[in-house]
Amino acid sequence: MTDAPLSFYDEIGGHDAFVRLVDSFYRGVAQDDVLRPMYPEEDLGPAKERLTGFLEQYWGGPTTYSEQRGHPRLRMRHAPFHVNPDARDRWLAHMRAAVDELQLSPLHEATLWDYLQRAAHAMVNTFEPTGIGPASGGREAGSGPSLPHTALPPSP
Repeated sequence: MTDAPLSFYDEIGGHDAFVRLVDSFYRGVAQDDVLRPMYPEEDLGPAKERLTGFLEQYWGGPTTYSEQRGHPRLRMRHAPFHVNPDARDRWLAHMRAAVDELQLSPLHEATLWDYLQRAAHAMVNTFEPTGIGPASGGREAGSGPSLPHTALPPSP
């Protein structure tokens, strides 16, 4: 009998790997004067949970994210935020540092990084240099950034 192939999620270390990735990423976001205002919650804990759940589900782990929040709809969830190229680049810089901390195999690192770059570029919704933060009226209560979950993968 043949064993089912492991998911990317399992291959890189499952839940623990994604928690490490997201924790490292949000350490950078917490100190970033452009990205931090995109998270209306005082505590980044909920954003961490959303991004961890999204990434886990995307890479073949538990489907908790969709069970709790529905379809990811990343572009829609990020629409209230001023995600310009500067915000994207800052998001990518913090995520790059987080990916490096995982010390993945070259194939796993390239696979993950390719996705994160594509997702970050897809979240750009303006080329205006100012206006960072929630649009007037703010974000709906309980929803947070997605991919950036800054989300760019703000949170899914």
